[in-house]
Amino acid sequence: MELTEQFILRQAPNPAAAENGRKLSRGGKFFGLHRSEDGSVCWGECAGSGKTPYRVSIDWANPDSPICRCSCPSRQFPCKHALGLMFEQLSGKNFETAEIPQDIVEKREKQAARAAKKEAAAQEPKKPKKTNTAAQAKRLARQLEGLDMAEKMAEELLNTGLASMAGSSAQTYEKLAKDLGNYYLTGPQIAFSRIALAVREIQQSPEQAEGAYAEALRILIALLSTIKKGRSFLQNKLEAGQYSAEDSVLFEALGGVWRLEDLHAIGSYKENARLVQLSFDVSGDEARREFVERAFWIDLDTGRVDQTLNLRPYKALKYVKSEGSFFDRMEIPTLYYYPGEGCRRIRWESGASSPVTQEDRAKLLSLAHPDLAAAVKLTKSQIKNTLLPKYVPVLVPVGRVGMVGEQLVLEDPAGGRIVLRDRTEDGEDHACTARLAKVPGGIPAGAALFGLLFYEESDRSLCLHPYSVVTCSQIVRLLY
Repeated sequence: MELTEQFILRQAPNPAAAENGRKLSRGGKFFGLHRSEDGSVCWGECAGSGKTPYRVSIDWANPDSPICRCSCPSRQFPCKHALGLMFEQLSGKNFETAEIPQDIVEKREKQAARAAKKEAAAQEPKKPKKTNTAAQAKRLARQLEGLDMAEKMAEELLNTGLASMAGSSAQTYEKLAKDLGNYYLTGPQIAFSRIALAVREIQQSPEQAEGAYAEALRILIALLSTIKKGRSFLQNKLEAGQYSAEDSVLFEALGGVWRLEDLHAIGSYKENARLVQLSFDVSGDEARREFVERAFWIDLDTGRVDQTLNLRPYKALKYVKSEGSFFDRMEIPTLYYYPGEGCRRIRWESGASSPVTQEDRAKLLSLAHPDLAAAVKLTKSQIKNTLLPKYVPVLVPVGRVGMVGEQLVLEDPAGGRIVLRDRTEDGEDHACTARLAKVPGGIPAGAALFGLLFYEESDRSLCLHPYSVVTCSQIVRLLY
């Protein structure tokens, strides 16, 4: 495997760690650089803040997943010293050939033994897990009880009118959200947290009340739909004595957490997938108190666009690895996808990367919707589902892009048109439309535009929020 800067950035737990590692390398902090004769291990020392330098090594036995070791006390993995050592390799520094130190040899042997034990265990037939049916039945009954409580509160709010929110206490909804946590109902719990945020916005920013009322109404409609469908879903499971995860979006909407083994068990996976990232963005979710790192990926074999979500709680940012823009092609042995329609969440355990080729980009252009009409038809059918996001990621062909009056408009090769506009819900930091108009050289005919089709309530029209431009020579990202 060829070591690249992109690979190093992908190993880093967060961008700051990568940048700090780069600074260590540029600052000449490393010395005593060595490598094994076969190049599978490199090691050296790095000057720290104390008198004793840190001993750092990288084991490249598995090039796609190197094992980093360092004597520093950092709780980040890999630490900045290991990342700095990678940058030393990338910059072509001289690593003298030497015998691998005994302590590293012993650690490699232990690591190999653990890997062999794990592989042997994987080959053994798995014993069926025992299900505590009594506990599961009790959990389902508890969830049904919680749905009744959530439904009562939601209907009371609708019956008294949304205007009553101006005189309500946000703490009332925050308490209800907290109480729903005792009923294993994560979805409804988050919904009431969002309503509490809407109440605060109405009371603290009256000029934005109209938008907050509209958001609260949307949340309530989706919540009541989830409660109605969820009650039927849970009752059927309880009556049938079926307690395992099921191929239904309701499982997660009500509070279920998907494990990869569960997705594999229901057949929700694909082997040998090839993906290219079309865009990446970060947003803060105040209701969940976490950052959401979202990336949209297109499958080079099917043209389907799905998303990865890396959730980083505010209180644990140091301990959850940050993700970022990825410019290579991912080749994934087993790709897992969550149940549901439209843009699904996807995950994987391991994969290899390779540069995106001109052939790949030509393939991307061929995977675009034939015209805007096809993309709009797909969007209209999906945004009606209250359990799905109110947007649909699409890749559409470009005829030309230009101003019509005061609006930037995309026209496809067939003459179909759509207004390009930023989604208000995404915030000002996701504004892309103005940047699209400033792309050097303009948007060439024959290119494709990737973005989110959404319904704009202010003028009741479908609009496209642009995120990136795909040409035969590059992918131009309008965000990160």
